[in-house]
Amino acid sequence: QVQLVESGGGLVQPGGSLRLSCAASGFILDYYAIGWFRQAPGKGREGISCISSDGNKYYSDFLKGRFTISRSNDKHTVYLQMNNLKPDDTAVYYCATVPDLDSYSGDDCFEELDYRSQGTQVTVSS
Repeated sequence: QVQLVESGGGLVQPGGSLRLSCAASGFILDYYAIGWFRQAPGKGREGISCISSDGNKYYSDFLKGRFTISRSNDKHTVYLQMNNLKPDDTAVYYCATVPDLDSYSGDDCFEELDYRSQGTQVTVSS
């Protein structure tokens, strides 16, 4: 079955950290650009970050340096390291394939293409 599989969500206290992982089943993730998204209750989808197959990265301005996207082609996995988490970061997070570009300017990073993971809950609460 061809799909994206993510892991790493959970409950964390404000100021804490989590690392989300996005892996592929049925295809080789190394050749695809991956974007991370989130959706909080009552809010629309929000693009977080994306990384091209060559490692070009883009981050949404609201992150202010708290999140880091990376990829390991050895492990065929894309990661989202989330630090200094805040209650407003509470949402369902998911990864998806996005356009594979040499550079990103914004909306081009957050166009979802063929594959999307199931989503994982991240809850930031004391």
